[in-house]
Parts: sequence; structure tokens; C-alpha cells
Amino acid sequence: MSSTSGSSTHRHMSVPLGGDGVVVADALLRGAARDWIALLKPGVMSLVVFSGAVGLLVAPVPVKPILAIAVILSIAAGAGAAGAINMWYDRDIDALMARTSNRPIPAGRISAGGALGFGVSLAILSVLVLWLASNALAASILVISISFYVFVYTIWLKRRTPHNIVIGGAAGAFPPLIGWVAATGSVSTLPLLLFAIVFLWTPPHFWALALFTSSDYERARIPMLPVVKGARRTRESVLFYTLWLLPVSLLPYILGLAGPIYGGVALALGLMFVWYAIRVLCDHQDISGASLTRDAPAKAAFRYSLLYLFVLFAGLVLDHWWGALLG
Repeated sequence: MSSTSGSSTHRHMSVPLGGDGVVVADALLRGAARDWIALLKPGVMSLVVFSGAVGLLVAPVPVKPILAIAVILSIAAGAGAAGAINMWYDRDIDALMARTSNRPIPAGRISAGGALGFGVSLAILSVLVLWLASNALAASILVISISFYVFVYTIWLKRRTPHNIVIGGAAGAFPPLIGWVAATGSVSTLPLLLFAIVFLWTPPHFWALALFTSSDYERARIPMLPVVKGARRTRESVLFYTLWLLPVSLLPYILGLAGPIYGGVALALGLMFVWYAIRVLCDHQDISGASLTRDAPAKAAFRYSLLYLFVLFAGLVLDHWWGALLG
């Protein structure tokens, strides 16, 4: 830990074992735990874990509860490890952005070395557990996912190109594939389509966020699309990828890999996503391309994009279970 954490620990050790001392010690421990958990990017992890669980649940083989728990924990640990290593590498730019300046490393509550060691150890452990619990192919895909996020997105692309999130988004698209392969031991068309859905979902999701946080990215000199190409080009790109996402999200139904419940959910959600993207495109802006409405449509699109993926994948699971019940 950093010197700040160290001094906090020292104060905790010297607190008398009275009522007030116990309260202070508990508060310090809870604060330290929150910081280590924050390194794992729990918000991102929740989506990764959910999509990985979907891969398990829609696989055409029964999965024992013990295996399911091991796979989910491995995917969660792998995602958290990638997040911790990302925070270690990005600690300099995180300190410059309002949205990230209070993260544990730039705020001095956890040392950079401690975060890196934590992330690397967790990555190794997650792969080993997945390998032992399921199979080598699933563990290999987890290695690829972690490595892609760390080396391709974080270290190579993020600070070099406005297409960082397009290519780097593949890292977050692997979990459904990992869940499926952990259950079946092989790759099939449906998990590849789920990979494609998440891959196409990622750019409009993050570019909507980037539209209303572009000043942060500009301050940190990160070449996100609004900073490099401007708000108008970003809004057009949000709509472009959303239009591609709609037909791809329907492919599981069109190809007979999912039933009408999923097809109806995918169509309704996709059309609504397109509507949000059109609102982003039509946002009033000044001559420089800046929003005159504080990017309210972009904020709404960003929030909807999170709901979209959760409900879409939940619809797929419901469709699968309904089909199994009828079949």
C-alpha cells in the first residue's frame, strides 16, 4: 500500500480497544476493503459476469452448480484482474480526469505496486481455477480476454487512436464465449454471435459516455473520438454502430438458434436503441459541435445501452428455458 494506507494502518494498530476505537478500526477496514474492491471495477465486472453466465445458461448441456460457481468466479476474477492492471497503468491519466481522480491509486490510498501485484496474482488464479474446473480451451480464451484488455486496449490502443474502443471492445465480448466453452468444451455459432453483439454494442455505449465526458479525455490527452474527430462525427458513429447492432442482434432468431421470445425482445430493444441514437445525432449543437443541451440525449443513450444488453441477454435465457420446457 501507499504511505497513506500505511499510516492509516498504523493509526488503526494504535487505537485503544474502547467503543470509539472499535468504530474507528471498523471504518478503516471497511474503507480499505472498498478501495481494493474498487480496483476490480465492480460496475464493469457485473456486466462481464452476467454475460458469462448467459453463455453457461444457454449452452446445450446441463451444468453442475459447482462448475457454474467456479466458472462465474473465474470470469469475475479475470475481469477484476484486468481492471486492476488497467488502473495501475492508467494511474497518471486517471489523476487528471474528474471522473477517475478519486480512484484508489491516484488518490494515494493504494500503491501502484500493490495494485499491479494484486491484479497479476488474481489473473493467474482466475485462469488456473477455470482450467481445473472446466477445460483448457475456456482457460485459454480467458487468457486472451485479459491479455487483450491489458496489452491491446490499455497499453497499445487507448492513448494512440480514436478507434481504441472499437478494437479494444473485443476484450469485453469474450465472457459469453468463455461460459459456453466452459460448459461444452467447444465453440459454436451462438456464442460467436453473442461475441459479435457485445463487440458492436461497445462503441455506441462508450461513445455516448465520451460525448458528455470529452473534457476529461481532452485534459488527459486521450484520443477518444469526440476529442479527435469532434462531437458531430461521434454522434454519427453512435448511430452507425447501433444500426449495425440491430440486424446482428436478430441473427440468433433468424438462424433458428433462438426462439420468438428472444426475437421479439431483440427487435423491440434494437429499435429503441436506434431511436436513442437518432436523438443523440439530432442533439442541438453550436458551430463547434458542442452540445447545447449538456448532452442529455447522450446521457440517456448511455443509460439505455446498459439496460439494453442486460435485457437482451435475459431475453435469450428466458427463451432458452421456455424452449426447453416446451421441448
